[in-house]
Amino acid sequence: MVKFQDGTLDRTFAALADPTRRALLSRLSDSVDLSVSELAEPFSMSLPAVMKHLDVLSDAGLITRTKTGRTVACRLSAGPMEEAMEWLRRYQRFWSEALDQLAAYVEEQSCPTAPVSHSSDTSTRARRKSSARGRTRSKS
Repeated sequence: MVKFQDGTLDRTFAALADPTRRALLSRLSDSVDLSVSELAEPFSMSLPAVMKHLDVLSDAGLITRTKTGRTVACRLSAGPMEEAMEWLRRYQRFWSEALDQLAAYVEEQSCPTAPVSHSSDTSTRARRKSSARGRTRSKS
């Protein structure tokens, strides 16, 4: 069984739970490095609020920050997401197998190999034989 240490997986999923943080990560995936002010530009929140979101992403290891002079640049770090994806793949395999088994069971139940006719069991009246194919009845 795979064991994740240090709560890395918990921090990753907690960081990804917020739509603003996911949007920040999406912006970082489109560019190599973006400054904090560039990242904050499209959001209708204060710069300190964006920085709090960046702190959560940084604590989860999803971004790295470098400071050059007064400018802080952020960069995406995919390591924790790869661990999260591996964890999700494990459950994807489980659910895929379970759903495949369910589909096979449903198909087996909906298409029985030998259909059973219940009407012939209760009928006692003899059926009339029809004339052979292609022959016409004579009129009397």
